[in-house]
Amino acid sequence: MFTGIIETSGEVISTKKEGSNLVITIKSAITGELKIDQSVAHNGVCLTVTQIEGDTYQTVAVDETLQKTNLALLKPGNKVNLERAMLFNGRIDGHLVQGHVDGTGTCILREEQNGSWLYRFTYPPEFAGLIVEKGSICMNGISLTVFDITSDQFSVAIIPYTFNHTNVQFMQPGYLVNLEFDILGKYVARQQIFNTALS
Repeated sequence: MFTGIIETSGEVISTKKEGSNLVITIKSAITGELKIDQSVAHNGVCLTVTQIEGDTYQTVAVDETLQKTNLALLKPGNKVNLERAMLFNGRIDGHLVQGHVDGTGTCILREEQNGSWLYRFTYPPEFAGLIVEKGSICMNGISLTVFDITSDQFSVAIIPYTFNHTNVQFMQPGYLVNLEFDILGKYVARQQIFNTALS
């Protein structure tokens, strides 16, 4: 479980296909604090640390993950947002994030507004029931508040700190992002389906 508060960025050193899987080597300031089998969110995707060497570590994304996320597009030099799993005795400064990406969205607008930034993204319309005005969404691992929602688009406002410390700064129209919708909304939607089936 994660909170959507990015700890640091990692730099992709290399990617290598092994069968249908993708082995990703990342250099990060937190590598020295990691251990084998530890869960780390990469652009919001929960992956397991499989190897550590010096200031780099490796993780593996399976085919299902590659189909649903933007990880297949990673290239050497790309920056990824990193967050280690939350401690249950710590604060939840964002919102509850599983690291299970639901799908991808596309940036369609980036606009600077007096020191902050407005971004607008598309999202798969089948998830329209899981997104609410002023609710939370996890975008590339970042907990954000959404507004100006339509059946397939939403907007977010980015403060300077988030812009400077995450890969949001590299997002331009056409940029593909990972989206995880609020788990509370998923449970409510599931319960409604169940109740309808019983009635």
